Amino acid sequence: MKTLLLVDASSYLYRAFHALPDLRNKRGEPTGAIYGVINMLRRLHKEVAADYSACVFDAKGKTFRDDWYPQYKANRPAMPDDMRMQIGPLHDCIRALGWPMLEIEGVEADDVIGTLALVAKTQGMRTLISSGDKDLTQLVDGSVTMVNTMSNETFDEAGVEAKFGVKPAQIIDYLTLTGDAVDNVPGVDKVGPKTAVKWLTQYGSLDNVLVHANEIGGVVGENLRKATDWLPQARRLLTVRCDVALPTTALEALHYGQQDVAALRELFERLEFKSWRKELEAANPGIEDQPAHIVQPQERVARHYDNVMTTEQLDRWMDRIQGAELVSVDTETTSLDPMQARIVGISLSVAAHEGAYIPLAHRYAGAPDQLDLEQTLSRLKPWLEDSSKAKVGQNAKYDTHVFANHGIELRGVVHDTLLQSYVLESHKPHDMDSMAERHLGVKTILYTDVAGKGANQIGFDQVSVETATEYAAEDSDITLQLHQTLYPQVCAEAKLRHVYETIEMPAMQVLVRM
Repeated sequence: MKTLLLVDASSYLYRAFHALPDLRNKRGEPTGAIYGVINMLRRLHKEVAADYSACVFDAKGKTFRDDWYPQYKANRPAMPDDMRMQIGPLHDCIRALGWPMLEIEGVEADDVIGTLALVAKTQGMRTLISSGDKDLTQLVDGSVTMVNTMSNETFDEAGVEAKFGVKPAQIIDYLTLTGDAVDNVPGVDKVGPKTAVKWLTQYGSLDNVLVHANEIGGVVGENLRKATDWLPQARRLLTVRCDVALPTTALEALHYGQQDVAALRELFERLEFKSWRKELEAANPGIEDQPAHIVQPQERVARHYDNVMTTEQLDRWMDRIQGAELVSVDTETTSLDPMQARIVGISLSVAAHEGAYIPLAHRYAGAPDQLDLEQTLSRLKPWLEDSSKAKVGQNAKYDTHVFANHGIELRGVVHDTLLQSYVLESHKPHDMDSMAERHLGVKTILYTDVAGKGANQIGFDQVSVETATEYAAEDSDITLQLHQTLYPQVCAEAKLRHVYETIEMPAMQVLVRM
């Protein structure tokens, strides 16, 4: 039998985005979801001998289900900007790899997959669906199998029953009873998988469950009877349609094509998938001699640095750092000697290309009024000492000591970009300026640019607040970007991650105490 391979690419895009580290290239463009999906596609192409194949994406805009039920998927948050930015380059990569790609307006990827699987079945073919979406298990039968490459699960008819406790033909009824929170389709209140399996095992189908609804006692029986009018609509919403209009149902048009080697090389160069680029060049001798044209991003993210001079501005940043998953923290001080250093200002960043500087002790003629040092440190102290609030620094050992000089025990430092750099490339410089140029392609503001050199060098407390803001906020911003670039590389090698997380980071705290 010939084989049709259908990839639920939207499912993998979401899963890769949330499952993988925040990979970025030197331009700060997110690349982690692209890497995850392409890695899965490369694996499928090697492992599955398919005669026909396609990557299927959800198209933008509403579908027929929104007309049926306006609340359909209404609980889903907007797509994160970092995910949206990866869709275009991902599509480019998929086409360059030779995969046919489908995106049909007005219907979901599931319905396109269901329709193509039915076409293949009528032509005597077997279909392999690659997806992480349990809804698609309703399509499984003697000719349709589903695989989840992220969990290494295979669902044939026996596999579906082993996983869910019901046969593939009962999956729609199972989902109707339990509801689908992801798609905002309610089921029967208080009915979970165990109860749904029990009823379907006993009665065989949802229709038969409803026939016997009056026999079911307790709260769940009452809830079932209350939901009787709604359940047909829920089942309608959760049923994958296999009859949608497609541009073509000729499976011969879904041949895996020849790779566009030149386009792939450009994309891998831009996205900084170095091992794949080298592999491509090794398989295509001579292509490495051609200068790669780097595809420029369509839009560059402008930097925005706040100069925190009022309690209202401080309140806003306190709210931001309290709610952030990870905050980059840096201190500007009177000395490089941690035993003597006193705080001049503090910088923060919670997102790439954004930051804030809180000037506290600039003392030059004409210096503007600043927030009170002791009061501000008192405001920040609970957050700084909260070990549940994750923080990243560049040489955080120094900043930990500086805060200790002011009676604050800095806790929650879970990452240090200096140590990440040391673990990855111990033979190279680990100062932030060198790392930024090496890994981000960014030339940072140097300390000597703001404070001068030699005998004419001034203390940071003599630097103008405006100049200090650009310099200090950049430090925190670049530190966060370096972490987003370096940490995924550390995680990619189990031994390096072990050294970083179980040796270097704990040792830093020991050295602080020493």
